[in-house]
Amino acid sequence: MASIVASTLAAGLGVRAQESSVPTLQQLKTMTARFAPVDLTADVSSLPANERQALAKLVEAARVMDTLFLRQVWEGNETMLLDLVQDTSELGRARLHYFLINKGPWSRLDENAAFIPGAPKKPAQANFYAAGATKDEVDKWTSDLAGPQRAFASGFFTTIRRNPEGKLVAVPYSFEYQGELAHTAALLREAAALTSQPTLKTFLEKRAQAFITNDYYDSDVAWMELDSSIEPTIGPYEVYEDEWFNNKAAFEAFITVRDAVETNKLTRFGSELQEIENNLPIDPKYRNAKLGALAPIRVVNTIFSAGDGNRAVQTAAYNLPNDERIVSEKGTKRVMLKNNQEAKFKVVLVPIAKVALAPRDQANVDFDAFFTHILMHELMHGLGPHNIVAGERPTTVRQELKEIYSTIEEAKADISGLFALQFLVDHGKLDKKFEQTMYTTYLASMFRSIRFGLNEAHGRGVAIQLNYFLDNGGVTVAPDGTFAANPARIRQNVIDLTRDLMTMEATGAYVDAKLMLEKMAVVRPPVQRVFDRLAGVPIDIEPRFVTAQTLAAR
Repeated sequence: MASIVASTLAAGLGVRAQESSVPTLQQLKTMTARFAPVDLTADVSSLPANERQALAKLVEAARVMDTLFLRQVWEGNETMLLDLVQDTSELGRARLHYFLINKGPWSRLDENAAFIPGAPKKPAQANFYAAGATKDEVDKWTSDLAGPQRAFASGFFTTIRRNPEGKLVAVPYSFEYQGELAHTAALLREAAALTSQPTLKTFLEKRAQAFITNDYYDSDVAWMELDSSIEPTIGPYEVYEDEWFNNKAAFEAFITVRDAVETNKLTRFGSELQEIENNLPIDPKYRNAKLGALAPIRVVNTIFSAGDGNRAVQTAAYNLPNDERIVSEKGTKRVMLKNNQEAKFKVVLVPIAKVALAPRDQANVDFDAFFTHILMHELMHGLGPHNIVAGERPTTVRQELKEIYSTIEEAKADISGLFALQFLVDHGKLDKKFEQTMYTTYLASMFRSIRFGLNEAHGRGVAIQLNYFLDNGGVTVAPDGTFAANPARIRQNVIDLTRDLMTMEATGAYVDAKLMLEKMAVVRPPVQRVFDRLAGVPIDIEPRFVTAQTLAAR
């Protein structure tokens, strides 16, 4: 990634030329412009008045997730935000704007370089662990605990603090964030009282209870079974901010409404998952003989997102919950954020294709291929190894791969998503046109993802894939610097890399996975030259939640 930072510095985009410097006003404006403002709207006119009122309550509850996430990222975030709000100068307003995009004083597109004076280096442990504790200290303490205590301490929903005697202790989120979670729970109960949709009412009541008890199992199951026009996701979910162990869940919210027509189109994919699992290119002993029975797919349009769901690069889709118990017992739900994806395709991907691909290939960059691969990416998170045995010890892929789990898992979902699409085409379950569009569209999208930065799990995972394709002939580079998918090789590349990544996960091969990251999660010169030509193309979108504002004004 160093070459990207060097080039952005040369172009005036970089955060700093040396440790003591921060961006000027013009540099900060240029950095912010990498996120193209986009109005996100959704049609709520068909919802009854009580459901629109419930939706407004959910947006209000979601705003609390921003407060919690800021605190989780860094203990100094809230104080710094208050200082920025009081600085009404043009530079102060620019810093506040970029702070809100990044949810902190570090530019996530620039290897987390600080852009506000006085900000320390971004803590890899975020604010999940005791101040002054080291990674080795926490790891040893956790390892020495008895089984149930170890599971609690390393679980998603606890922070690690020190007691008055200075010893490490696990603190449940329900205590750590008691005030905010009680307020959010009250708002969810108000929304539950307003809605007349039974499964939505059940989920909101159970999620409110989970915020108080710290037990999320029942509410996660209720979320899986949610069948309503309003589709909220709110709570602690993703573990990307915990760069020590990928254990601790960050708070986020997506308040959305269902696109019933598009949802019905994609529901059929859920019935194909077991057959895809049965044909994964891995040793049969690593396959799941019976997947969780539930695999709902929802296509939605975003009303509002917050916390980990709205920081820097925007989410296009998600696959939850992450609790391995629910994954094995029930399955997972895939949610596709259609209006987010449409904006990304139009504003970012199409302009990238015009630079990175030869003119003859640009016609094969297709929204259906982009949308469907994102769906398959999310579906494939639920397939392959999860609960594994290392030696004779039952464990999980997440526990064995530690801090590199997210990168390997994102790469696995991407590449096996291509495998699954090809499998469905071969078996007549998907239109043959995808053979002409999916590889070229994904190639253009790889440039989009690597621009997120190699400090980010998705960017690292895609860099591994692109370099694998380049090394094994699946992608070629023309003399003019444009890239092309090679039909004669890329299909086999997809099979081979799917096998390699899933086998690493199945065996808990931490050392092998780490070596792959060190060798392959890099930006090579031909790729860098494309990035240099993309300086004027936005990296992602900055959503403006127009419909949420309208709901709040009523």
